[in-house]
Amino acid sequence: MLQTIVTDLDLGGFVGTLRFIPDSVPFSINPDGSILVKHPEDLDRETTASFSFQVEAQENPPSTNKETADVTIILLDQNDNSPQFTDSEYEGKVYADQTVGMEVVKVEATDLDEGPNAEISYFIEFGNEKGFFGLNEKDGAITQVQVIPLVENEILEFALYITARDGGARSWSTPAMVHIQALGESNPQFLHKTYQGQVEENQEDAEIVKVNFLSIDPIVPVNLTVETEGDKFAINKDTRVLYTKVKLDYEEKSSHTVLLSISDGTNRDEASVLVEVLDVNDNSPEFEDHPPTVSISENHIVGEDVASVKATDADAGFNAEVVYTLLGGAGRFNIDQETGVITLAASLDREAQDEYHLVITVQDQGRPSLSTTTDLGITVTDINDNSPIFSKQQYETTMFEDADVGADVVVVMATDKDDGVNAVVSFHIVNQQPSSDTPVFNIDSDSGSVTLAGKLDYSKAKRYTLDVEGRDGGSPSLTGSAVVIVWVEDVNDKPPVFSKDEYAMSVYENLAGGTALVSLEVTDEDKDGFSKGHFIMDSDIFVINSQGLISLGRDATLDRETNDHYTLEVVAVDQPVDGLRSTAQVIITVLDINNNNPQFLPLPEPIEIQEGEYTQSSPGEVCKISATDADIGDNGLFSFSTSSYSKYFICSDDGTLQAISELDREMHDVYDVVITAVDHGIPQLNNMTTVRVSITDVNDNAPVFSSETYSRSILVRDAKVGELLLTVSATDKDAGDNALITYSFSEVSSIVALDAETGDITLTSDLSEVTEDTLLTLSVIATDHGATPLSDEAEILIHFKIAESVYFESSSYNFMIKENEPEETIVGTVKALTGSPLVTVNYNMKSHEDVFSVDAEGTIKALKLLDKEDVEWYILTVEAIDSRTPPNTAETTVSVEVENVNEAPVFDAEKYTASIFNIAPYKFPIVKVQASDPDVDESLELQYSLVKPTTVLDIEVHMKESRYGNSVTVISINQPVYKVEKMIPEIEDSMKTAFGWTVKILSVTADGGNKIRINSRKSTDKTYISFIAMDSSGSIIEADEVKEKIYTEHHVLASELEKIFGTEVKIQVEDSSGNFEGFSEEVVITLAVLLSLTILAAGVQLTVCIIKKNFYNKQKKMEREKSDKLSIEMPVNFWFDRMDE
Repeated sequence: MLQTIVTDLDLGGFVGTLRFIPDSVPFSINPDGSILVKHPEDLDRETTASFSFQVEAQENPPSTNKETADVTIILLDQNDNSPQFTDSEYEGKVYADQTVGMEVVKVEATDLDEGPNAEISYFIEFGNEKGFFGLNEKDGAITQVQVIPLVENEILEFALYITARDGGARSWSTPAMVHIQALGESNPQFLHKTYQGQVEENQEDAEIVKVNFLSIDPIVPVNLTVETEGDKFAINKDTRVLYTKVKLDYEEKSSHTVLLSISDGTNRDEASVLVEVLDVNDNSPEFEDHPPTVSISENHIVGEDVASVKATDADAGFNAEVVYTLLGGAGRFNIDQETGVITLAASLDREAQDEYHLVITVQDQGRPSLSTTTDLGITVTDINDNSPIFSKQQYETTMFEDADVGADVVVVMATDKDDGVNAVVSFHIVNQQPSSDTPVFNIDSDSGSVTLAGKLDYSKAKRYTLDVEGRDGGSPSLTGSAVVIVWVEDVNDKPPVFSKDEYAMSVYENLAGGTALVSLEVTDEDKDGFSKGHFIMDSDIFVINSQGLISLGRDATLDRETNDHYTLEVVAVDQPVDGLRSTAQVIITVLDINNNNPQFLPLPEPIEIQEGEYTQSSPGEVCKISATDADIGDNGLFSFSTSSYSKYFICSDDGTLQAISELDREMHDVYDVVITAVDHGIPQLNNMTTVRVSITDVNDNAPVFSSETYSRSILVRDAKVGELLLTVSATDKDAGDNALITYSFSEVSSIVALDAETGDITLTSDLSEVTEDTLLTLSVIATDHGATPLSDEAEILIHFKIAESVYFESSSYNFMIKENEPEETIVGTVKALTGSPLVTVNYNMKSHEDVFSVDAEGTIKALKLLDKEDVEWYILTVEAIDSRTPPNTAETTVSVEVENVNEAPVFDAEKYTASIFNIAPYKFPIVKVQASDPDVDESLELQYSLVKPTTVLDIEVHMKESRYGNSVTVISINQPVYKVEKMIPEIEDSMKTAFGWTVKILSVTADGGNKIRINSRKSTDKTYISFIAMDSSGSIIEADEVKEKIYTEHHVLASELEKIFGTEVKIQVEDSSGNFEGFSEEVVITLAVLLSLTILAAGVQLTVCIIKKNFYNKQKKMEREKSDKLSIEMPVNFWFDRMDE
């Protein structure tokens, strides 16, 4: 430990602080000057041997005296490092010319320490048991101390374990290995003069045999060489294995003698290797030539030879023995496995099969075996063993009696399964019944065609029977027979006749499929009349049966709008074949039914009408609505009516939509008017569409100032030219240019100026001429930009004061009171100061005097019961008046928040009644029921249900923004939450200064929207501030207007916040929808099923129950854990009406 001593001649000696320059040294200093090591492990002499730095002595404020001293600390060595060898292993060699005392190898080690700690000695620990080597302890040289007996062709190896040890008091050592080789004389020799090996043919790079030899390779390298047949063999010098360079062929040469040599360049030895080549089955059997096809008669005797094949194999032994097998032949042929002789195994029938394809395989007995195939065709020759067979045993045909001689009657056909002349068939008529003197029919002997040889007479013979014989050309000839029956037919020469040339009728388009329409009557003078006749009609819609009855197809439908009439042509044919025919026309007219709803045509976009006063007698035309109906007559005529907002709009029969009541855009800017079109058919059909009517603005609202009077007091001595004194603000309920406002003074002022756009009133004079308290009174005018401008006027009061005045302890106060508290309940206390105990103060309530009062002590009391649901915030202005002459005044802003007390929800009506069309679709909205909770922001927690559920209706809940959803503004600043929470009053004052409005902060949240309790100290780099702004009358200003103010006055707000948080503060406007819970619910009762057209009128009475789950504000009511449930019930009546009844 080192101590620095500081002396000071002043009274009390040295009083101050000590520090190092630089402060990065690994030491610390105590107030008494003692220098200590911070962390001993940080000191390493081998890395840093010494430290040089200064010690500075600084007297405590207000003195600025200081002095420095130089300090050098030198680190002493301790034995903390082991010796380190330059290599982990060492190698040495001893040769045949060895001598005692020669150096074999030298080891070396170093030590980072110094002095004795770095002195190194070397020792052989083990491995020198025979004492061949010695080690110099000082320099690490290893020498040979004895002659080593060397062995020819052998390497002796010695492994010495060496340690290096330093000279420290507590010494350290490190091991290393030394490998020494002693080499004998080199005289390479094979262990055997002759080696034998085997190798299968067709193998390349196949190992044959390993040869062994003695040498001291690789110390003395040797060369192993193939002296003979080097094109076929090679030897691996590393593995000493002889292998094939090419594929050997047993059939070419079955053995080889290979001469090998080994040499170290001085000595040489030889050996031979007898290589036997082993046969492998690498040759397939080969067939000798044979004819491709053999012919035999179909009556060849079973068991006799048919043909033979022969094959040979170039291999030896089992690899050359062959066996024959046969595939094909349908089991009618066998082959001898050894000789290849093929014999007939079963009788042949050429008519069943006249050719056979045999596949003959020859296979050797090698492993694996090889085989070859050959094809042999067998042709079977014919013998006459089949009679002719007719295609039919009986032929039957009809001939008209007026048929010409020579006309074809019928063709008979016969086949013979034999071949050649045995299959040629000739035809003959051997008998005719009834018989005649001359044959009535002839037959062509070659073709079998029967022709008419004489005239037919239906009255003499109505039928002929002919016996026909077929004979083949074999020897002896074989025959077959058949019968031909010929019917004589009467000739048809009278066409059928319709009872009318044209049939006409009318049917309704909803005619059911399969309904009969008309029966057509037809007569025929021929024999049998029209009994064999039929009708032909080409139509996809209508069908006709064999009796002439025309009907609508069973799957067909009529649609007058697609086709209003059909003309059909019907043909009557008296016979199925070659019948005579006649034609008639059938005209069918389709009558209309009311089966098409009116269809609305596209509407123009957008549909607009100007707001204003409209009446039945003086309506305003909105637009023209057009529709079509595909039906005709009364079915195609329709009328229009409105099904919603009928108080405001009507629709005439010609489709003109008119406004008939006052339209105020500021109250309602969009109407979704449901238009119904109903046709005049029976039953009536209808359709609905929704017309969105947008109300355009007229300049019917004058601007309104946020306050009737704006006032400000300012000390003349503090006044600065350009200072913002007041900001006036007016709003206009109109839209567009009608809502744009310009500000102006009624008369020009030389002291202040007014910004026409922002309403900012700034000081333009240095007030050097003001020598006493002065009140400046001005009138400010707000004028809109409408075609006929409208305006509003407010009073400006600016007090320029010379002396000090009364002032409040705080520029603003925040108090809370529960709703429904009794009268005279104390809200809070304000206090004003005068700077003199001789001056007294009186207080005056300047706003909401009917709700609150203030007494002489500054105590504010409520004058009546308060309801949070009516007014949640009261912004009060309290005036303080001192007793000076003339009196001085001051004002402060008091924000009073009314706390919620849980109350039951209420419906906006006692009873709901609605009508709905029978064609209304699924999920069609019927009526909207809505309840509100008197408690602020708790309508969101309402739950709606049907007390008696029904399958006809559903309830759907829709979200909409609550009354504060558009009023809450959210900004974020880059400051910790806990810091922002502490400065809430100052932030509110800063915003009031920047905007000119009263600001109330609702919540402070961390990044992500998580609510932070007031006592939280969690820090985040982004904090969200949710707030509302109120004008001087206490009205809450829309968030959009506040955001616009932030953008235009961003530099002013930033300047004010920098006074609180410093120059690094950053402000950003956030999307308030994601950070403030400002939604409520409305309930729409919808159809849960489609209504049947058969419902004439049905009533449904329901009771809807609402349950409110009231979750109290976590920041204000953490102690209340359970939730209350309040419910009410109300009746709902629904009537489902048929519009056509």
